[in-house]
Amino acid sequence: MKSRNYNIKQIADNQSVLQIYLYGEIEPSYLNIWGDLVESKTSAEYIRKAIEKAETINGIELYINSIGGYVDEGVSIYNLLKRQSVPVTAYIDGMACSIASVVAMAADKIVMPSNTTMMIHHAVGGCYGNAKEHRDYAEQLEKISTASTNSYLVHAGEKLTREKLEPLLDAETFLTAQEAFDLGLCDEIVDPVDLTESKEIVNDAQQK
Repeated sequence: MKSRNYNIKQIADNQSVLQIYLYGEIEPSYLNIWGDLVESKTSAEYIRKAIEKAETINGIELYINSIGGYVDEGVSIYNLLKRQSVPVTAYIDGMACSIASVVAMAADKIVMPSNTTMMIHHAVGGCYGNAKEHRDYAEQLEKISTASTNSYLVHAGEKLTREKLEPLLDAETFLTAQEAFDLGLCDEIVDPVDLTESKEIVNDAQQK
């Protein structure tokens, strides 16, 4: 059986939540040198299929630990989640950097343990060509940045303005949970998860 990056959690009779784990680089699926499809479990298509297979759900929980990745995939995931009719909650399990932080903004509620971080910046990329091609590419990057980073402003509401956001994007800013909360990019700060108790439960189960 192939491993998967999502799970259905029963929360009550006839109620369930889809849990999606966005761990690792956000990237599309691709064809390898033999022509076989290598499926990415962090692609927009993979998440779309997970939601489709889940059928009737009462909510979505998105768990993020990612350095970022492909902007187009991340923006697609963001819009896919925004279209859902059920509540979406994002949990930052480690880091939400670059386009992964944009994906988090799709959630109705963003939760960050106090030992996690978020990194925001303008879109980056490379170009090979003459001076005109470099200028054209720079304009494209600016448009991509403006479009994708609007997500921060939408989620933050009155807490954040474009004038306050731009310098943070220029500086490729790492934000603590508290800093993200103050900017409106996080809605709740919690203490780091204490795994001691759960480990003891697992050990007891294994001994039995």
